[in-house]
Amino acid sequence: MKALDLISTSLNRRDDKPNQELADEIIRSDRSDWVKELAENLHNKDKNIRSDCLKVLYEIGERGAAKMIEPYVTEFGKLIEDKNNRLVWGAMIALDTIACVNKKIIYAILPSIVGAIDKGSVITIDHGVSILAKLSAVSEYSVTTFPLLMEQLRKCPPKQLPQYAEKAETAVNQANKKTFIGLLEQRMNELDKDSQKKRIEKVVRKVNK
Repeated sequence: MKALDLISTSLNRRDDKPNQELADEIIRSDRSDWVKELAENLHNKDKNIRSDCLKVLYEIGERGAAKMIEPYVTEFGKLIEDKNNRLVWGAMIALDTIACVNKKIIYAILPSIVGAIDKGSVITIDHGVSILAKLSAVSEYSVTTFPLLMEQLRKCPPKQLPQYAEKAETAVNQANKKTFIGLLEQRMNELDKDSQKKRIEKVVRKVNK
């Protein structure tokens, strides 16, 4: 049996449960051959097959097995430049999971990631910010990526700011702490809800310790 036989499209299903179950089975049985098959079909002529394959792959990453999809970072890098928004944000999720296990290969495609963030949907931007935060936690990348991360915090909608600030916590150090806190304090009056302000205040307290 092939992996493609088990995706939602092949089973005439409109829900994602088969894709999620396939991700679980691939991890459980260590089917790297199925991962390869799915990656090879990320450019299938059938858009539904492409979407299902990507769904399975990023589900694998989100389930803590990003090492299994790491070899296909180039394919995900191509997809974040695709015209199909569904593929763009799905690929960005996959890259975000890979950034947990191999930041070097993610940093290598930084220009593509930044390009996707600049014109992406909310999901794309969310995971792009998460990637920038992970890279900025590494000193050798921080000089380049921390300003990019701050730019996202500077221009994001107020309702996204607490979430992004929380993601950015790990990237804050003595050298950039003042810039980070100053930006958050500057934008504080844009927040309408007390719960949002409290989240920001909590972040500030944590980085000030």
